[in-house]
Amino acid sequence: MKSEDTPFEGGPMDGRVLPVLLGPTGHPPKTYRIPVPDAAGGPPTVLVYRRVPRGHGKRLGLPQGWKYEFAAEGDKGAGGGGGPRGLRWPWSKPRTGPDATSGTTPGATPDGRRDDADE
Repeated sequence: MKSEDTPFEGGPMDGRVLPVLLGPTGHPPKTYRIPVPDAAGGPPTVLVYRRVPRGHGKRLGLPQGWKYEFAAEGDKGAGGGGGPRGLRWPWSKPRTGPDATSGTTPGATPDGRRDDADE
């Protein structure tokens, strides 16, 4: 497997460069999770880093490499439809919780029923 020395910015790993395995497309993973064991023997703390471009080329604007930036919010902002910034596919389950939108359709009355005069 190929690996690439990738710098980390922010958080406890700031300034370190680690070899990260590349995927089949030649890119490192979008998120990098580092489990840190708890000194008291409890569950490990997971540090989450997100991949961002290191710089862009002049001609085509393609990324020149990758680096990881510390994600203070942890897994909450991760993709996959779990968080408010995640991908939402048409066949995904509706969101629940405080970040979910109201269950009514646009143009509906406050009680959720359609307001058609033809009925």
